[in-house]
Amino acid sequence: MYADMEFWTEVRRRVLTEELSKRAACREYELSWHTLAKILTHEEPPGYRKTQPRRKPKLAEFLPIIHQILEDDRSAPKKQRHTAWRIFERLGDEHAFSGGYTIVKQAVRDWKQGHQEVFLPLSHPPGEAQVDYGEATIELAGARTKVALFVMTLPYSGAIFVQSFPRECTETFLEGHRQAFEFFGGVPRRISYDNLAIAVIEVLRGRERKLTREFLRLQSCYLFQEHFCLVRRANEKGPPCTTMMRNANR
Repeated sequence: MYADMEFWTEVRRRVLTEELSKRAACREYELSWHTLAKILTHEEPPGYRKTQPRRKPKLAEFLPIIHQILEDDRSAPKKQRHTAWRIFERLGDEHAFSGGYTIVKQAVRDWKQGHQEVFLPLSHPPGEAQVDYGEATIELAGARTKVALFVMTLPYSGAIFVQSFPRECTETFLEGHRQAFEFFGGVPRRISYDNLAIAVIEVLRGRERKLTREFLRLQSCYLFQEHFCLVRRANEKGPPCTTMMRNANR
């Protein structure tokens, strides 16, 4: 049940970066101590080969209830508004909901993302990075040559790492991350991306993405949080990366 790579990666990142305590993780994800220890010890499920998606309890009939609670909260004082956990408890106590907390939390997140104004920050907090990766034309030995260009920036400090590769593929995308982390001397807490095919299998609702196994393995190893731009909203990332990619093609 728990040998799902995306689930595995999320639990590892949240616990190993101390976003969530081990006890809280066991409670939130309904894990035993033994299962949690296995997840934290291995970067991916040992010997696991995915055959079908992990089944989730049906939530559709409870969505109107969740949405009404959240709608009512909009006129309530902040301290009296429901957390996802409190909504989960109410569904169980008042409506006999037997599903897990995670799908309730995702439903709450989806609703909030669709009912709030979006403001682009003028500054970035420390510990965040952004990546651009794609084809560019450069001058190499006096000739114009197409290469794959990997660019990672730290907007808070303005630091930039750039590496070109002979071709655009999964291996060079992963290698670009490794070299960037080595260059910066650490791993950012969060990295923003466009919806690259190398990382994203399918764009779902809002910021929810079905990620490639290779990208999930990268995350599970380095424990950073991903942030994908909304479709046709690449300007959510700051300008340094995209500007450099444009200039490289001139």
